[in-house]
Amino acid sequence: MRIDLQAVAKGRRAHVLPTTTVSYESGRVTLARAETEQRPSVLGLIAAGRMRPESGSVLIDGRTDAAAIRRRIALVDAPSVSDPAPDITVAGVTAEELMFAGIPSHPIAVANWLNDLGLSDVARIPISNVDPRDRLHLLTELAILRDGIEGLVLVSPDRHGGDPVEWWDLARSLADRGFAVLVIAGDASAAALAANTMLARMQGDEPDESVEHDVIAEGGLA
Repeated sequence: MRIDLQAVAKGRRAHVLPTTTVSYESGRVTLARAETEQRPSVLGLIAAGRMRPESGSVLIDGRTDAAAIRRRIALVDAPSVSDPAPDITVAGVTAEELMFAGIPSHPIAVANWLNDLGLSDVARIPISNVDPRDRLHLLTELAILRDGIEGLVLVSPDRHGGDPVEWWDLARSLADRGFAVLVIAGDASAAALAANTMLARMQGDEPDESVEHDVIAEGGLA
């Protein structure tokens, strides 16, 4: 599966989202840069088929089908769109998402599921106080439980702090499992990840092929 955003823009004179071209596909993670408070969520909504751009096109496997994109792509942790309320506990978030996925969501099921993820120790902690990587690990694993999900759009994981390499590695692990992954983050994170990838390549810790398949800072956002 491949999703192509071709010269999409939003808002009067493209002020909400400047003209942007980016693609993401199965088995690959792509990082798109977006600055300002609003643009990451707008780009995420468009990339996940939840919002229509005012110009440009969004294609899935070469055709226009927003409904198919919505069915197959999960929008993860987009501010004020799909992020969990900050005061809900990890167990509460988990129970709600398990229910939506049609999976048993009683307390024992939630406890077992969190234990399998290694997150039992944060079950009673509000989601806003969870380590950034654990938060993303939880939310992505919950997202892919829903039937038909083949890809994920992760919005602004860098807003929670932490090392960008940690959530980038998590996104890569999802791509290694066959999912199409688009991560939308700021310029500082893009620069940090580019530097880390270059260092790993120079040290011989990362094969050239995997570097090529991790598209860092693709897109045209100002």
